[in-house]
Amino acid sequence: MLVSVRRWVRRRVEAASARGDSGMTAIEFVLLTPVLFFMIFATVQFALYFFADHVAQAAAQAGARKARATADESPGAWRGDARDVVESYIAQLGPQLVLGPDVKTVQPAPNTVGVEITAKVPSVFPGLDLTVHAQSVGPVERFVEEGEN
Repeated sequence: MLVSVRRWVRRRVEAASARGDSGMTAIEFVLLTPVLFFMIFATVQFALYFFADHVAQAAAQAGARKARATADESPGAWRGDARDVVESYIAQLGPQLVLGPDVKTVQPAPNTVGVEITAKVPSVFPGLDLTVHAQSVGPVERFVEEGEN
């Protein structure tokens, strides 16, 4: 009789614990799935922004190199040459990633030239407007005679 009571109690406990957990997996799935999707989309958005920033920086550096090399030879034409190089870099590296680039050539000081880029980044989240900004400036490359400044 004691053995049958133990079996009966064991069966009741197992049945109660099985009934108490039923549906928990579905509830956990419903609550955690949006969080998981948000984390995945946030990771993709971070990667898009990070890569767009690198493309803009590389394009600015390439444009500044061209500006530094040609500013002494052709005082007015270096601006167009630098813009052409920037647009070429963006077209090669990330035309769908750096949207609507605003390219400005700058001359912050005498014998110093550079390029500044501001552009939008595509967004995974609706209503999120992200922009990247890159700037590269350096001295004009020119030959200086000995004793000349």
